[in-house]
Amino acid sequence: MRNNSYGDNFTITTWGESHGKALGVVIDGCPAGLELYKEDIQMFLDRRKPGGSKYATQRKEGDRAVILSGTLDNVTTGCPISIMVENENQRSRDYSNIANVYRPGHADYTFDEKYGLRDYRGGGRSSGRETIGRVAGGAVAHKILRELGIKIDCYTKSIGKFAITDPKDVHLDEMDNPLNLPNELIAFQAMDYIEECMKNQDSVGGVIECVIHNVPTGIGEPVFNKLDANLAKAMLSIGAVKGFEMGDGFDVARSKGSDNNDEMSYDGGVVFHSNHGGGVLGGISNGQDIVFRAAIKPTPSISRPQHTIDAFNEEIDINITGRHDPVIVPRAVVVVESMAAITLLDLLMDNMTSKMDNLKKIY
Repeated sequence: MRNNSYGDNFTITTWGESHGKALGVVIDGCPAGLELYKEDIQMFLDRRKPGGSKYATQRKEGDRAVILSGTLDNVTTGCPISIMVENENQRSRDYSNIANVYRPGHADYTFDEKYGLRDYRGGGRSSGRETIGRVAGGAVAHKILRELGIKIDCYTKSIGKFAITDPKDVHLDEMDNPLNLPNELIAFQAMDYIEECMKNQDSVGGVIECVIHNVPTGIGEPVFNKLDANLAKAMLSIGAVKGFEMGDGFDVARSKGSDNNDEMSYDGGVVFHSNHGGGVLGGISNGQDIVFRAAIKPTPSISRPQHTIDAFNEEIDINITGRHDPVIVPRAVVVVESMAAITLLDLLMDNMTSKMDNLKKIY
């Protein structure tokens, strides 16, 4: 299996399977001199680990981070950083009845066709547990960005039809709920909806919104490494993400140029009158907040009967057992945030060589 790495300057390589001994990440390109404690990483892993609420899988994993290399006395050395998380609560027997069955909505069929075999115990590399490595890498990238004054707000924007439709209704101080949804009223409505889906042995999807503040102008390359294009690739590489949009996104198809263009004026600096473009022009950051959204599909593992085929092309009805999230969205928030941090940091490092002035500042 190829292509388990992401990034050019700040690079992560994730490894491990859902029911293997451990999972983790190797981070290459982290500068020396960054204070890094395992608690910095654990804080992020705790946000995605299972068992946190009744709306998450009840697989009980500590997801404890172990830093194997790349630090000395809690300071990065510039060498590759390897971080490991052991699997402690696998129940592979839960999957024995589907060893030869293709689950609807999963990668079982495509893995079998591509590789001639698959890890039926939770999906192997296609499992959501693969994102442990992304989150650990994102924790390191996030810490570097904070030292540069860059702040990321990431949260659940909608669950099913229950959505925050006006940016003024985003209240980050109301985000302390099982859905990571920053609006108390809408969060309660969404939780009632999830309860209804659970009673019907079904699942639900939603949308995650990410806003990145204090990004300097000029980040992103104008052709193949556009900031928005790289964010799109990063988000769509997350297994559950089926849609991505920047700024006004698909609403621009119903807009006019006179409405969609972000007009500018000058008042001691460039001032934009709106942010329909999500903080990106021509693939390059324009100094405004970076705003994007990722659409998360409903959890494919549901308890109600589903019709499918097995590895012998026999049609069959299945009931999926095991421990699964009725909604993936709340635990995916930190995954989206982590991939955004990695992508932005990677392009920030790229920008150091964009003009002579930058090199002179360094050397």
